[in-house]
Amino acid sequence: MSFRKEQYLSYKESEKVSRINYLEELSEKEVDCLFREVLESGIHGFCFSLYEEGQEPGDVISEDQIRRRMEIIKPHTKWVRSFSCIEGNEHVPKVAKELGLNTLVGAWLGDDEEKNKEEIDGLIKLANKGLVDIAVVGNEVLYREDLEEEELLNYIKDVKKRLPENIPVGYVDAYYEFVQRPEITEACDVILCNCYPFWEGTSFEDSFQHMRQMFHQAKEAGKGKRVIITETGWPSKGKSLGGAIPSEENAMKYFINTNLWSQDEDIEVFYFASFDESWKVGSEGDVGAFWGIWDKDGNLKY
Repeated sequence: MSFRKEQYLSYKESEKVSRINYLEELSEKEVDCLFREVLESGIHGFCFSLYEEGQEPGDVISEDQIRRRMEIIKPHTKWVRSFSCIEGNEHVPKVAKELGLNTLVGAWLGDDEEKNKEEIDGLIKLANKGLVDIAVVGNEVLYREDLEEEELLNYIKDVKKRLPENIPVGYVDAYYEFVQRPEITEACDVILCNCYPFWEGTSFEDSFQHMRQMFHQAKEAGKGKRVIITETGWPSKGKSLGGAIPSEENAMKYFINTNLWSQDEDIEVFYFASFDESWKVGSEGDVGAFWGIWDKDGNLKY
């Protein structure tokens, strides 16, 4: 372990000097070196970004493209998260397993019942092939109001009946949904929460503490269940939201804070995201295109 990393980890919450303040004391070059060290030592997981420039959800993506991108992140992670089981997304867990990575595999649900069935059937098929370590039934469908709670519960129960018993099943949504919806929390084997200080307009200076508070709210709601942060991150460019300011410096420091905390306290975190994806500007504005650690062409940004 380097001196910088050792010094950073020595700053516990009870001490006068916080980890945020410690990062502020470092030069730009020192922050860059610490970022590189954290990335090269490996993090728990990445949310996998499969779409290249000009592509978007609905396009069918080739296995070769997925393999090319997976090879880039392979040295830096133990787990990969996918978001869908159709239109080429089914290649993500296959390639990940071939490269020795663990998989958190999601069936994307929406308001189209026929497509939901296709996704669920795809998830079951992948699980029966031994390609799924954790199964995800839906991503933020309650937040988007695509499904009613009872509909989602029925999908979760259906998947749990059809999957091999050794595969835990969960649902991904914002951390507070697990506090507000105890029936969903009870139905899940594992609590899969998204924690985004940025999207709540939190300043970078308060982001680390806020993210931990989000996690602990979900953990308390889970009542002893395994809790995984399935998404958290900070954009490097784009429009600010409240006190949350996108910048390369803030993105690097947020990555350092999140992943050293993850390692230090043995908390499972999937960082969002692996690569920048331009299609996201449609739903999130200009900031949506800049959440990756690598840019849209696969080059390390920092």
